[in-house]
Amino acid sequence: MTMATAPAHHHRRRSHRDLAGTRAIVTGASSGVGRALALELVRRGGRVVATARRRERLEELAAEAAEIAGPGSPPPVVAEPGDITDAVFRHRLVDVAVARLGGLDLVAAVAGGGAVGPFAAADPTTLARVLELNFTSPAELVRLAVPALETGRDPAIVLVGSILGYHPLPLHADYCAAKAAVRSLATALRMELAPRGIDVMLVSLGPVTTEFWDQLATGRRPAWSRGRPLSAAAAAAAIATGLVRRRREILPGWRARSYALLARWLPDLLTRGIVRQAAGDPHLEGHAT
Repeated sequence: MTMATAPAHHHRRRSHRDLAGTRAIVTGASSGVGRALALELVRRGGRVVATARRRERLEELAAEAAEIAGPGSPPPVVAEPGDITDAVFRHRLVDVAVARLGGLDLVAAVAGGGAVGPFAAADPTTLARVLELNFTSPAELVRLAVPALETGRDPAIVLVGSILGYHPLPLHADYCAAKAAVRSLATALRMELAPRGIDVMLVSLGPVTTEFWDQLATGRRPAWSRGRPLSAAAAAAAIATGLVRRRREILPGWRARSYALLARWLPDLLTRGIVRQAAGDPHLEGHAT
């Protein structure tokens, strides 16, 4: 019986990944962690197709990246504005990356968004929108990118989840469900794509300094849901380091790691703490209209 052979690049992998020369797609790159990750990859010698809906922000990112790379270097960031929930745009994004960068080594699906409010009172379109942005679109982008990644140099996929994928919060049901699905997807893809030499890293974020709360599909951030955020730059640096070290999952910041540990080992205690913290919210007392 003849045994199938793994891809040649699979045998040449080192214990640590070298990000110099990495050709990447980064979604959600107009602000927050996506923007910070694009710049972090440039600092480490990578080139990025950066995408988001806001063209002006992407052009500012490209200009800042060019300054980091220095004069005489090829443009390290290609700005490709568009809506990641558009299937046609996702196809074009992969094609642009391969054409402009000469191949693809990394897909970092960072774009996301949430909604706040009682699940039973919400419009069904809210759930569809949150799932599309946080789960379906990243999943379909990855599906489209796999053929290009297979021929890439030490290829990897980064899926951005949340600590709320470990244990949810009330009034965040749509977002929590989407991030739990991302966590499951990352685990399944890691097993499927390992024989092809493609790593999959899940990033389970806690509170981070971003524009997340300013762009909710519905509702507003509850006062009891506040926490001390990690900077977007620190989160991006942790992602890059995780890629270098070939981590399967990272939880940037001690607060995120503590939450995940409680969710795993003391879920009832965590639930009671959340209920106490949220006490007095009118939505949870049945007084909201």
